[in-house]
Amino acid sequence: QLQLVESGGGLVQAGGSLRLSCAASGRSFSSYAMAWFRQAPGKERDFVAASSWSGGSTFYADSVKGRFMISRDNAKKTVYLQMNSLKVEDTAVYYCAAHLDYGLGYDRLGQYDIWGQGTQVTVSS
Repeated sequence: QLQLVESGGGLVQAGGSLRLSCAASGRSFSSYAMAWFRQAPGKERDFVAASSWSGGSTFYADSVKGRFMISRDNAKKTVYLQMNSLKVEDTAVYYCAAHLDYGLGYDRLGQYDIWGQGTQVTVSS
């Protein structure tokens, strides 16, 4: 089973960029679909982006399409989230998540059974 550790969060002005990283430990990282979710205070945890096991298929929430990009390096057991043109409403705790990839979908919270501890992203106006 994987263990996930996020990094790269912080405070940035609106319009700026951040890159989040999620480093995995454990075996068979390349067998897992990887995703980013986020949770703002008082709100539910929402899907942001996901990658199939190979990185050949990626998926995005409508709210981040064209601004965020998910990528992965299976040799380094790491998944990234490049966030550009950040908005105040992107402020949230960002979580990395994983599930074994059987090609059955990538954007539902309940599919993911391995989670990181989260990293705070704050976008100021």
